[in-house]
Amino acid sequence: MKIGLYFGSFNPIHIGHLIIANQLVENSDLDQIWFVVTPHNPFKKKSTLLDNHQRLEMVYLATKDYDKLKESNIEFNLPQPNYTINTLTYLQEKYPIHDFALIMGEDNLKSFHKWKNYEVILENHNIYVYPRISEGIVETQFTNHEKIHRVKAPIMEISSTMIRNAIKNGKNVKPLLPKKVWEYVDEMNFYK
Repeated sequence: MKIGLYFGSFNPIHIGHLIIANQLVENSDLDQIWFVVTPHNPFKKKSTLLDNHQRLEMVYLATKDYDKLKESNIEFNLPQPNYTINTLTYLQEKYPIHDFALIMGEDNLKSFHKWKNYEVILENHNIYVYPRISEGIVETQFTNHEKIHRVKAPIMEISSTMIRNAIKNGKNVKPLLPKKVWEYVDEMNFYK
């Protein structure tokens, strides 16, 4: 089985994430997409980050009605700070019959050459790249790489930061979140 790994803090997961994942799984050779909830991104302030299990619960609620989309807590028990190469190595050992690929936005592709062991990642894994707002086609050393696949997907201007700020300011974000995620966020008074 070919599995696309969609990494993120998903704080919260929103319809933009689901639209991109669904577009990829339905219009590529990927059989499933796993939303890998990252415990803590060193570039993000931890204070705004909900607990790992609360974010995992939101991803579960958002994906449970989709056969090809799954939540994953695979990074919760890996040593921190963690690197993508470590997660890929761990997954390949745990699930040797699966073929794991990365999913990333075009903006991440620009800095991919700075990732730890990026050459090893490219040697062993395909990367599916979706467009990001105002980026257009980004010319990089990876532009014509055989392992990098550009996938047409709607460009999303929705961000988790925008949603958190809107909730804090008393705005209605219900249309931006999957119904069960919105209900959970509202019930738990998250981001207020």
